[in-house]
Order: sequence, then structure tokens, then C-alpha cells
Amino acid sequence: MTQAPPRRFSPLYEVFCLYVGLGALGVLCLGWSLVAAMLYPFMPDASGRRLGRRAITTVFRIYLRILTLLGACRFDISALDELRDQGPMILAPNHPCLLDAVMVIARLPNVACIMKASLLKNVFLGGGARLARYIPNARPLQMVYASCEALAGGGQLLIFPEGTRTVRYPVNEMIPSVALIARRAKVPVQTIIIETDSDYLSKGWPLFRRPPMPIRYRIRLGRRFDPPTDATAFGRELEDFFAAELARAELVPPQFHAAARNTSAA
Repeated sequence: MTQAPPRRFSPLYEVFCLYVGLGALGVLCLGWSLVAAMLYPFMPDASGRRLGRRAITTVFRIYLRILTLLGACRFDISALDELRDQGPMILAPNHPCLLDAVMVIARLPNVACIMKASLLKNVFLGGGARLARYIPNARPLQMVYASCEALAGGGQLLIFPEGTRTVRYPVNEMIPSVALIARRAKVPVQTIIIETDSDYLSKGWPLFRRPPMPIRYRIRLGRRFDPPTDATAFGRELEDFFAAELARAELVPPQFHAAARNTSAA
């Protein structure tokens, strides 16, 4: 049975939730980034990586908890806990919004994240990302080598196979990096299905634009693929899989509602 949509908040309370949430995230990230930047030159790689990743997990957990207590968001993401002690693998979610990495990392404390190189210079994120040994995407070959090294060290690797937030229903074309890293590192690719009923922080959404609240997020585990031998064929297989899974999603962003209805009708 389809659940009734949650009751809308008043616009004034939505504005309150938006600014309190963003303010809390800013304070948490800035505070840890400054501390991490001071620790980075003095900590060995292993201990710095361990502390950095666990600290970011803690920051993101607190942030999601604040959003939950405000009632701004409802998170059903506990399915990720199953992956916590399952060893090295590539975590490959679809990418509807900017909160996707936050949700995954909040539940999994030993994740290396591939991120935009420019974010390493960001005052809110750079210090923590460097200490956690997150991997910049500026140089593709170096990114692949660093990713394989992170996986060989026992961690898990978070990479969005769409390359950017979704702009084409149900998913963008897959980038080849996932297959190249999985093949070289000889690790499986665990797909993650992220569903939401909001366009908040989707591609092109301004940071301070108020969304309708509460927002619902749901994460479920998808298929786990063996390391591929053919990167091109794997990209097509991965795209087909995400398309099929998202076509039956319970939560669909408003911008994709028409496309989702047409897919269901077909």
C-alpha cells in the first residue's frame, strides 16, 4: 500500500529548518576542518586516516540527527549498516542530491570518498578531507591508483558512477572509472539505491532555496557486481540496473514524476 504523503510544514518553519540545518552543518564542518588541518602535518597516514574518517562520520551523523529532530527530513538509511564489516568494495550509489555522500558516510566509518579536487581547498571541508585521505578527481590516472591503494588498505571506496548529480531520468550515463578501479583492485561493486521525494539540492538547486518539508530519503542495497572485465559493457549493465531499480522506486523527485509515470505505464 502506498503511504500517504507527510503533512507539509508552514513556510516559516521550513525557512527555520533550512537555516538551522545549514548553520549546524557549517559550524560542525568548519570546526572539524580547522582541527583536522592542524593535526594533518603531525599524524601518520594510518592514524590520521582512521581518525579523519571516523570524525567525518560523527559530524554527518550529528547533522542528520539534527534534521530528524527538527522534523525537516525523514531518513530510512539503516540498510547501509549491513556493509560496515564486509571489507573492501566499491560503493556505487545513484546521485539525486548533495546529501547522498552525507547519508552514506554517516553510516559507514571507513570510507574513502572520491571528491571534486576543488573541495580540498574549501574551508569547510578541506582539512577534514585531507586528514581522511579522501581522493581528488583532478587527475584520472592518479585517482585510479589512489583508489586502489585505499581499497588494498582495507577501506571501502565511495564513487558516484553517474559522475554528477542526476539530470536525466532515471540516471545519467555511467562513467568508466568505477569499472576501471574495480577491475584493477579486484573488488566487487556494491550498488546503492537512493530514493527521495524532493528536488532539494539536486543539480541546479540553489543552496538557500527553501524546499517543501518534510523531505523523505530511503536507501536500499542493490546488486553486488563482481569485478568487471569489460569496462564498456559493465557501464551499460550498471546503467540498465539502476534504471530498472529506480523505475520501481517508492520515492521520486517531482522533476522526474512525469518521466516515472511514463516508464511505469510502458
